Amino acid sequence: MKRTILFLAVFILLTTGFAQAQNGIIRGTIFEEASGEPLYGVSVLVKELSTGAVTDFDGKFELQVAPGTYTIQVSYLSYTTINITSLAVAAGEVKVLDDLLMKEEASELETVTVQAAAIRTTESALMSVKRNAPNVMDGISASTFRQIGDGDAASAVKRVTGVSIEGGKYVYVRGLGDRYTKTVLNGVDVPGLDPDRNALQMDIFPTNVIDNILVSKSFTADLPADFTGGVVDIETKDFPEEKSAKLSISGGFNPSMHFNDQYLSYEGGKTDWLGFDDGTRAIPTGGRTDIPQFAQVVGNPNSPLGQEFQSTLRAFNKTLGGIRNSSLMDFGLGFSLGNQLARPKVTWGYNVAFTYRNETEYYKDAEFNLFAKPADVGVLDLEPLEEQKGDYGVNNVLLGGLAGIAMKTETSKYKLNFLHLQNGESKAGDFMFMNTNLGAVFEARQYNLEYSERALSSVLLSGTHFLNGRDWEINWKLAPTISKMDDPDIRFTRFRIPNNIIGTEVGLPTRIWRTLDEMNLVGKLDLNRQANILGRNGKIKFGGNYVYKERDFNIQSFQFTPGNITFTGDPNSVLNEENLFDEENRNGLRHNPDFIPNNPNAYQSNLTNIGAYSSAELNPSEKLKAVVGVRMEKYTQFYTGTNANASIVLDNEKVLDDLDFFPSLNLIYALKENQNLRLSATRTIARPSFKELSYAEILDPITGRSFIGGLFPESTDGGTTVLWDGNLIATRINNFDLRWELFQERGQMFSLSAFYKTFNSPIEMVQFLSDPGSFQPRNVGNGTVLGVEVELRKSLGIVSPKLENFSWTFNATLTESQIKMSATELRSRQLTAREGQTIEDTREMAGQAPYIINTGISYNNFTTGWEAGLFYNVQGPTLNLVGFGNRTDTFTVPFNSLNFNLNKSFGADERIQANFGVENILNDKRQIVYRSFEAQDQFFTNLSPGTEIKFGFTYAF
Repeated sequence: MKRTILFLAVFILLTTGFAQAQNGIIRGTIFEEASGEPLYGVSVLVKELSTGAVTDFDGKFELQVAPGTYTIQVSYLSYTTINITSLAVAAGEVKVLDDLLMKEEASELETVTVQAAAIRTTESALMSVKRNAPNVMDGISASTFRQIGDGDAASAVKRVTGVSIEGGKYVYVRGLGDRYTKTVLNGVDVPGLDPDRNALQMDIFPTNVIDNILVSKSFTADLPADFTGGVVDIETKDFPEEKSAKLSISGGFNPSMHFNDQYLSYEGGKTDWLGFDDGTRAIPTGGRTDIPQFAQVVGNPNSPLGQEFQSTLRAFNKTLGGIRNSSLMDFGLGFSLGNQLARPKVTWGYNVAFTYRNETEYYKDAEFNLFAKPADVGVLDLEPLEEQKGDYGVNNVLLGGLAGIAMKTETSKYKLNFLHLQNGESKAGDFMFMNTNLGAVFEARQYNLEYSERALSSVLLSGTHFLNGRDWEINWKLAPTISKMDDPDIRFTRFRIPNNIIGTEVGLPTRIWRTLDEMNLVGKLDLNRQANILGRNGKIKFGGNYVYKERDFNIQSFQFTPGNITFTGDPNSVLNEENLFDEENRNGLRHNPDFIPNNPNAYQSNLTNIGAYSSAELNPSEKLKAVVGVRMEKYTQFYTGTNANASIVLDNEKVLDDLDFFPSLNLIYALKENQNLRLSATRTIARPSFKELSYAEILDPITGRSFIGGLFPESTDGGTTVLWDGNLIATRINNFDLRWELFQERGQMFSLSAFYKTFNSPIEMVQFLSDPGSFQPRNVGNGTVLGVEVELRKSLGIVSPKLENFSWTFNATLTESQIKMSATELRSRQLTAREGQTIEDTREMAGQAPYIINTGISYNNFTTGWEAGLFYNVQGPTLNLVGFGNRTDTFTVPFNSLNFNLNKSFGADERIQANFGVENILNDKRQIVYRSFEAQDQFFTNLSPGTEIKFGFTYAF
């Protein structure tokens, strides 16, 4: 893969020399205003030279002219002619005429004349696409990325109505969590660095390689059915309008995190700075599952098995605790290159982008706690089960590369994209731990060391073909992806204080190796046919897709039994030679491979999803458009693995087998030329992930919390009361949307929406009653969500002409969700109700925010090159984990995010750009709390991210 990208980059650099530097180039794209679709065959004439060109099927054209000032005439039968005057072109320069919208007119004599100096890059084309889209759609275009100063897709997309960003990376739509939001790249499902998420990590895409980010909020038959909140499609550029080579340098300084001499880290490998381990953390057993156990060697340490046991014991890295040192500030590098090369019969386009980021975080007095309701129902305040408070440091490295090449002929377009992501994250923690659960009252000092390495390589090959003009459009895509996750040598050590005792009560020292390998293959075919339906222009669309995924997951962990060893409390002396088991010290420290003989954390899963659809776009009247369709998906998932005691063994057993049909109806009524009324009714689905449909038990050592696979049943009273039967199924959702939208000039708009959704057996994370600090995905009772959205984009020039360069954006989503609780959940809440508390049979839906607010004021002065923006985002308190029994619910606390961006362009060609920003100006905290009837909230998680000052410098060659 690396050699391919290098070869492509060299090829691109060599081919750029063929450009005709003595001439200038005029390029542009022409859209039909009524439909937002590109216009094919439009005549573009340079009046002074009597030469011209016609647009291709993408609505694009190119003209090569000598340096000078020209008038460009754009004409097409039955459309208003556009004259662009005073267009100055210099030698070697590319003049880009974006978003030229042609309006259909009854008279062919009408002409619109504009000066080239007045043409500004706007969102006009995107607004036109939204106005004429078959479904409820929002989005953001490349033309606004620079205006708002966002350098990556994650920062930019949160400006879209109803969109929020979780963890600075992942998109949530309409307050619905990851389960109900899907991210695709160029229309294809590509897994991210976390393959258990529906959402692709957005912050790895620099905005200068993106054309648009479109968010579809209602379903049409050509979209994948496994979404509810929205599908976020990142469309990368295939033919850049002009040659662009940019080098960027960025940095960030957080006073509470950077240059802090109390920062925690530990010595890793020599390649940690590149995002992967060099073998320093390799497992001593080489991953074998037939290694000797202590019971086999205790009587004869010098036997061959005993020697092998001791050799393995001595091979474990002796570092178990972090060190305090000074932390570095965040820094990053980026490079991108793109251009298009026009030849007589073919046009070539390319994009190359590389990203490197090295970010450091330090959390002081971080809290990870477990609270519960007391047994006495008259006591309202929650009681602690486990309290953990301390410091931890994180170093996160991201190395990413994106390369794309495209070729276009008169009737076809081919595109080849390569994407590789490499991520490494190192953590070191030092905590005080207090346990008051089940009578085991003690205090301990806890040390954590972790490293996580993730890699993703993806290829996308696609083609578009037009037959008989534009009557037929055929699109096909093929996308193989390989994902790999390694968590090598996670280390956990806890001493009971004050006597520095290690034992089963406080938790034995543990070493964990986790591996995940996943292969993903997607094939997709879409066919569009222009047709005359009911005497009006219409469209028929049909196609299908094939998805195959395969995962191999394994956890191997070792616990260290101390024997009769006395420890000093220094974690880095635990594995000293004098403490280890040998012939003389038979009661010394020894290791126990606890994945032998049964390992529920070793499993293989695979799935196939075969889809087919058909839809029709009808125009029953001049103002009414109807898009009707149905999609079929045959989804089958298999599992190979065992439960903890091997009482259940599955060998490629079918654990999910669904055949579903997903109908969709979208109606668009044009109230006026710039106003629409939309109505849609659709059906979608949400399926459990590989991890959820497993017997896996996955520990997060930093927080002490565990994930329990959904196949595990849970019962009480000796098995007589079943809390969960282990039968995890998919969620079916019915969606209803209503929207009124008003589109105005210069990208201004106003929209008002309402939506209603019903959920059949939604999957939520529920607290596992049998094991404190463990959580399991389960189907809960049926649910509903009712919501409204409002969006406003307006220039402040309406207030005063002096404010023409200022604009205000505002969007808000308000929702009310409800879950009808299952009989077991309702009973558990009734049994643990507090005195005076009334238990209803409904509650909020987990993961559904009650409100999201995005607003901001931006300033843009093209003349001076100054751009600035102040943006605010908040998401309401959201049910995070569902309580069960005496375990109460957890809620995220609203995080008030106020950010400021400032950009300045320098030079005649604005080749130099500097930016400055401040994130989390309000210095808000990220908190999740336990919430119970008339009780004081208690922290489940409490983190202080601080305020960060960011700066960057970009130079365009």
